[in-house]
Amino acid sequence: MATLAIKKKPGLSFWQIFNMSFGFLGIQFGFALQTGNASRILQTFGADVEHLSWFWLAAPITGMIIQPIIGHYSDRTWTRLGRRRPFFLTGAILSGLALLFMPNSSALAVIIPPIVVGAGMLMIMDASFNVAMEPFRALVADNLPDNQHNIGFSMQTCLIGVGAVIGSWLPYVFAEWFHIGKTAAPGIVPDNLLYSFYVGAAVLIGCILWTVVSTKEYSPAEFASFHEPDEAEEKHKNGLAEIFSDLANMPKTMRQLGLVQFFSWFALFSMWVFTTPAVADHVYHIKAGDTSSIQYNDAANWVNVCFGVYNLVSAIYALLLPRIVRKTSRKKTHSFSLIMGGIGLISIYFIQNHYLLLLSMIGIGLAWGSILAMPYAILSSSIPVKKIGVYMGIFNFFITGPQIVNGIIGGPIVKYFYHNHAIYALIMAGVFMFLGAISVLYVQDGKKISTIDKI
Repeated sequence: MATLAIKKKPGLSFWQIFNMSFGFLGIQFGFALQTGNASRILQTFGADVEHLSWFWLAAPITGMIIQPIIGHYSDRTWTRLGRRRPFFLTGAILSGLALLFMPNSSALAVIIPPIVVGAGMLMIMDASFNVAMEPFRALVADNLPDNQHNIGFSMQTCLIGVGAVIGSWLPYVFAEWFHIGKTAAPGIVPDNLLYSFYVGAAVLIGCILWTVVSTKEYSPAEFASFHEPDEAEEKHKNGLAEIFSDLANMPKTMRQLGLVQFFSWFALFSMWVFTTPAVADHVYHIKAGDTSSIQYNDAANWVNVCFGVYNLVSAIYALLLPRIVRKTSRKKTHSFSLIMGGIGLISIYFIQNHYLLLLSMIGIGLAWGSILAMPYAILSSSIPVKKIGVYMGIFNFFITGPQIVNGIIGGPIVKYFYHNHAIYALIMAGVFMFLGAISVLYVQDGKKISTIDKI
């Protein structure tokens, strides 16, 4: 049998990579509103601080279930719209609807307790983000040659940062610049937050549509022409059983990255869940249970500003990552970044002036920028090209797993060991960042790319 010549996948221009990644700006706009305000909304609806991590469990559990399934089927879906685009378009529409409904959960209080509705919307929102997110990761590996993977994931990280900055700062801007109400009656979400979620829904859907319209995907024949046929990969099992086979046979590099991801995402989950109560208690000295005063809402709005700063730092840092990698390595770059994140988290304990929290966010931003790019760049060079979607989905186990563990034990730790002082959860998160920095140095990253990230 004649062997077909394997073509070299062409490189894409800066603007092609930008358009392909632009939808991530909208996804992260919505995700920033979730991470910065979900705890605040749930506390407004009556959640105690020690129970916050349990409500947040809905997000990683749905992600663990959804992403491998979406990855599996996106590997095998070829439609007129493309291979990956149908999934992140569907995810965007569902995410937008969840953004509209979550802050309005109190409207259903006559039928269902608003905290139950809020937790349910958090689950739907995160599941929808997951439907949209992983096909975007796979799209980079689908469309770009190996020597542009770093710039592809770095571009995504940069746009993630830009979207997150705007999403994080919007409640503060609405309240302080446009004087939209930042307080409301107990149990009601303030108007500045409501309007932020409405804008987030519109931006998310609009950015995804931009990518859908402006980005081309390869047809099955074109995609096959870029890769060696692999008979073992062609013999697919029926249905979802193949996911379990792929899970059992994941590459060694992916297994090693799992430990790094565990430490990193355990830390991030603590930060997202407990920063608002930690800052309100430790920096603003607000008494427990106060979720409707001006002081509490000032603290919560300032946390949004802080989250915007770390996302801004991550966006800038993402543009520098390919250059830093060329000078060092992906492992050393990621290790340094996680160390800076650990320092940033622990430093919050020593701060009493809320403006100084912005300095802590610099280190956290370096870690976040690297977490969103380096593990995926390392992973994409170690997995079979025809299983990129499913392995990107399975890789999400290493993101959702630590969040589930933290969600189960984090609240009781804060209550019984830290006596409801959430600041100590941030110190613990910093320690976990340090552990991640050590473990990444032992990851096998043998892929050598002769010309890195040239556009």
